[in-house]
Amino acid sequence: MSKGLLHHIELYVSNLDKSVEFWGWFLQELGYSSFQKWESGYSWKLDGTYIVFVQAEERFLDITYHRCRVGLNHLAFYANSRHHVDEITKALQGKGVNILYKNKHPFAGGNDHYAVYFEDPDRIKVELVAP
Repeated sequence: MSKGLLHHIELYVSNLDKSVEFWGWFLQELGYSSFQKWESGYSWKLDGTYIVFVQAEERFLDITYHRCRVGLNHLAFYANSRHHVDEITKALQGKGVNILYKNKHPFAGGNDHYAVYFEDPDRIKVELVAP
């Protein structure tokens, strides 16, 4: 592996089943494959990078996630093309997923930034951007 490449990301979630259902189809659309599964977690892998989702313990569920607090703001992934962004946007809408910045979509990131922004079940912002 090349120095500096991202090895993995691990996210604690409030409902593992909902997160696995939500992230599973999306990550597979991007070329990830199922990597690891255990009672309290699940991961998907693409090349040398993997993304892990772990069920948060009940005692830590009293404060919900918010992207404006200190910590993770969002995860951004490359799409294959603008057409791919459009296809995923339609799929997200069909699943009832909250699309962010609808009034500026697909240029919410600027005139040359073609992307869709949306939220996962814990309201973690996700971005899919055309190269």
